[in-house]
Amino acid sequence: MLEHFRHFNAAALLDAAKAYEEQINKGNMMMITLAGAMSTAELGISLAEMIRNDKVHIISCTGANLEEDLMNLVAHSHYRRVPGYRDLTPEEERGLLDKGLNRVTDTCIPEEEAFRRLQKHIYKLWKKADDDGLSFLPHEFMYQLIRTDELKEYYEADPKNSWLLAAAEKDLPLVVPGWEDSTMGNIFASYCLKGELSPKTVRSGIEYMTLLAQWYTENTKDNGVGFFQIGGGIAGDFPICVVPMLYQDLELTETPFWSYFCQISDSTTSFGSYSGAVPNEKITWGKLDVDTPKFIIESDATIVAPLIFAYILGK
Repeated sequence: MLEHFRHFNAAALLDAAKAYEEQINKGNMMMITLAGAMSTAELGISLAEMIRNDKVHIISCTGANLEEDLMNLVAHSHYRRVPGYRDLTPEEERGLLDKGLNRVTDTCIPEEEAFRRLQKHIYKLWKKADDDGLSFLPHEFMYQLIRTDELKEYYEADPKNSWLLAAAEKDLPLVVPGWEDSTMGNIFASYCLKGELSPKTVRSGIEYMTLLAQWYTENTKDNGVGFFQIGGGIAGDFPICVVPMLYQDLELTETPFWSYFCQISDSTTSFGSYSGAVPNEKITWGKLDVDTPKFIIESDATIVAPLIFAYILGK
């Protein structure tokens, strides 16, 4: 990378990696946000090691990324890769559905071995909490599930490549905005419709924001917190707003801006698109400051993120 990555997106990648490393060396913390299907792309192979080595201190992710890392762990041999996915006809796509194979780009997630296997076990935790009048955040239920060891008999991928297992071992803070927009969220809603569970058993995004506000306030007393965004969407849009919320709405005017910002995105640069907006636009919203190190790497995160993580890990 030092020899070849000198210009354009390659240079932006290397600059962002160096600045990430500088943040950690200063004693700052780092949030990573996961959009897209990064868990199905097996980002856990590199992200789990980043977590174990204390290079990541908090993660914001979609509900899909939360569940799909665990699904890959328990159903890995049943996944099917479709290299020629661009050439599939509508009839061939329907054929995959009929076989219980839900396609994400070139990878099909097996419904029975992944979704239903997870459903069977997490339902017991939802039901127990509901019966006991308790409620937990979505990731807390996942941590509970991992700690029961009930899934160990199904492990098919190497557990060291699961970022969620690494996070659970560290009891890493997670933020999962919009969890309802996930397979487990849909399944939970179905039980609510059947009258078997109460919606209040799984806590909401507002509670994630309040907990994030408390975490950010506590962890920026002496040092900064950086923001490393993979993709766009709610995984990044939701947590970055904690700073202007604290500063403007709670009027805590000593709240520091994010100390670093990098986004890996293939979104077309556009001031009309949140995901495609350049970092300077975030200054006007009270998220970043004039001197905040800012980077955009316009490329494929499945390629770029592991390279950055490898650099930071000294590989």
